[in-house]
Order: sequence, then C-alpha cells, then structure tokens
Amino acid sequence: MSKDDNVGFIVKNTKTGEVINVVLTDETVVTGRLMPGYEYGKKDHIVIKLNNGYNIGIKIERIKSIHLISSTNLENKTSSYKNVKYVNGNNHFSNTIRLTDSDQPKILLLSTGGTIASKIDYRTGGVTSVLSAQDLYSSVPEISDYAKIDTEILINEYSENIGPNEWNIIINKIIEKINLGMYQGIIISHGTDTMSYTASALSFALQNIPIPVILVGAQRSSDRPSSDASSNLIGAVICASRLDYSGVFIVMHSGLSDDVLACHIGTRVRKNHTSKRDAFRSIDVSPVATIKKNQIYLNHEVVSNIILKKRSVEYEKGKVKYQIFGSRFDNRVFLLKYYPGFNPMLIEYVVSQGNKIVIIEGTGLGHINKNCISYLKKAIDLGVLVFMTSQCIWGRTNMNVYDTGRDLLKIGVIPLSNMLSETAVVKAMWLLANESNYTSIIKIMQENISNEIIPISHIL
Repeated sequence: MSKDDNVGFIVKNTKTGEVINVVLTDETVVTGRLMPGYEYGKKDHIVIKLNNGYNIGIKIERIKSIHLISSTNLENKTSSYKNVKYVNGNNHFSNTIRLTDSDQPKILLLSTGGTIASKIDYRTGGVTSVLSAQDLYSSVPEISDYAKIDTEILINEYSENIGPNEWNIIINKIIEKINLGMYQGIIISHGTDTMSYTASALSFALQNIPIPVILVGAQRSSDRPSSDASSNLIGAVICASRLDYSGVFIVMHSGLSDDVLACHIGTRVRKNHTSKRDAFRSIDVSPVATIKKNQIYLNHEVVSNIILKKRSVEYEKGKVKYQIFGSRFDNRVFLLKYYPGFNPMLIEYVVSQGNKIVIIEGTGLGHINKNCISYLKKAIDLGVLVFMTSQCIWGRTNMNVYDTGRDLLKIGVIPLSNMLSETAVVKAMWLLANESNYTSIIKIMQENISNEIIPISHIL
C-alpha cells in the first residue's frame, strides 16, 4: 500500500477526536486520541494525544492497523450550558451567564482574552482565543466550588493589543459593576505579556475601591499539558472572595509546585520569564499573600509596611462611597531605554513626535551617556518632563552618587526611586490625562499613592 493509500485509509476510517489503538509494524501498541494534523505539517504521519496529555507523531509507514476505542469527537464538541444571552454593542462581543446559584460569595469574572482564555487550534498547531464565557468556565468548572460566578466577555484580545483605550473599557466596566453593590470581588482574565501594565492602570484609577480586583492569566492554555489556567483561576477566585484587603492584585504561580500561588501588588510585579508558570515576581517586596492548597496565607510583614485598605463590609450593605481618580490615559509618554551606543538624536525625534513625558530606563543608579545630557536639556527646556528609572530589577535610583547622576539632576531629570519603568509609564499616562498642572504631575509622580514606590526594599 502506498503512502497516499495509507493516509486515505486513516482519514476514511478514523475521525479527529476518536480514541484509538494504533498497532505498529513492530507490534507496539499506542493508545490515544487522534488529533488533526498541523496545517503546514507533513502528511506522512498522524498526531496522537496520549493519556498523559502529550502529543506524539507516528509515521504512516510504521502503522499496521488502527482500532477504534471511543468515538468522542473533539472537533464537534459543544458546550452544554444553556440560557446564554449574547449582546453585540460598541464593537465588543459580550456575553453573560450565571454559573451557580449556591449560597456562596458572589464574584464577577471579566474576560479580556489571552492564553487563559485560549486553546490549541489543531488546524495550525498554534493557540487561539476562546470567544465565549462558557468555554472558559467549561475548561475550569471547579471555580464554582468556591464562589457564585457571573462571567462576561469584555474584550477578546491578546495582551499585546491591550492599551489605554482598553484600560478605559475595563475600568469603566469595573466601576459599573462595583456600583451594583452585589460582588465581593472582581476577576480580570488577561494575557500575561502586558498584564502588569493593566494592573498598574487599574491601581491608579481605582485607588479607593471597596473590594479586591484580581488580574489572572496563564502561561499555558487550558488544553495543554501542565497548564496553569485552572490553578491560577481557582487561586484568583479564592483571593477575590476571601482576601481581607481591597485593591488591585495579580495572582499567578509562585514556584514549580502545582498548588502554590502568589498574590502580587498590582504596581510591584513583573513578568520575568517567557514561558515558565512562575514567571511573575514581586519586585522589592514579597507578595501580599500565598495561596496554598486553596488556603490564603497573608504576609503580615508586607501588609504592615505598605498601603492597603481593608475590604469594606459596609459595601455589601450598599453604603460605601468611593472616589475614582480618573480613568483616562494620555499615551504621549515615551519609554526610552538607554544602551551603549545609543544615538542621542533619538531624544530629539521623541520630542518632535509630540511626547510630553519621557521615562528613561537608565543604567545602575540612574545613568545615561554624558553625550545625551545636552539633548535632554533641550527637551526639558521645551517643557518635556523627564523621569529616571533603572534597568536593574531590584533596588532604587540614586543620582547623587556619581557625577553623571548629579549632572542629570542639575538639568532637571527627576528620579523615581524604585518605581518599575512600566509602572512609571502608566502612571505618567494617567497623570498627563487627568492633571493639567505640570508642577502637580512632577509632585505626584514622586509620591507613593498605590505602592508603586516601596519605602523598604528588603522584604523578599
């Protein structure tokens, strides 16, 4: 039988999603679920998902026979949930579904896309976004064991596509839902790449909220082996419903263990690895809490040294009034990373493009090549605000130690202590949109209002 005949035999007699026994020419038997071949893959093999979750490829020429065990078809699998109402408005696909009516804390899950709301596209072998809230729930049904969940698809974007416009949408939706007085916490499912930027944006705009807002993501989609989607979402539900403090936090894996997660301050966390499940780390401060075996362990040393507000019991009675500090963001802010060989004329270009604030990621304590100083002075003389952060992960800027730092201070460059550069960019965007007085912007940029500046750096 030719290779083409073999391919035809397999396609004709087995279907995608079926559980099969594949008998090889050496009498080895492989049991697993038949998966679609990748769109651009070779056609001389089939792909089988083993019981342990991993996929293997088997060359057609090695197959002696195939025997059907189960006819469950993955491609035609549909959700069994009913009574779903779809509303299409403002160019955002929205759906809301009640998942349980048990007597539990009530939590809202807003989905914005990302890996946690994605699955493998077996046509291409890549990851694609899931477009319905019930799909996200069906992949992690255990969350209904911990809280009564309402879900809504707010945005469906990978996080690299989420910026100031989307932050406004998220913030306004949170305000709308908090004003209902019916949720003990709100969860935002979000892609991990820019999740810390969104967390910072929410932290500045929603400083006085009475309940916790938890951002959560996944490094691996829910249908991949070793996915962190389920455990991360469960941890987020536990924090949203039981954490004693209000504010904006990120919940992700803490280490290699499957059942240990960390609750990070929204302005003090950074993604430090491209793919590991424990990619997120709090910088210059430990996480507020650890979630282990579905229990919250509060870090009292951290809580006693940062600004945190207690969750408001009065909110549940509808009596709490809270202040929103502005949900707009002005993107005329530029993040400039210095490197050896940096062309100082780029500073002129940045200013010429209408940017009003420049955040510098300098070296060490806050330095940049001396040839750049005259260009920065011209920018400052034109009314551009220039702030200094550090490329170092831990520690704070100190521009009084070396001549270069003192020269930068002399021309008006403003240090931002241990504020993370991405947090500084978001804070500058927020102030530029909501504060017209540049003197006030300078003052507030140097103040700690949402734990973006940590007074003690050794809580690790």
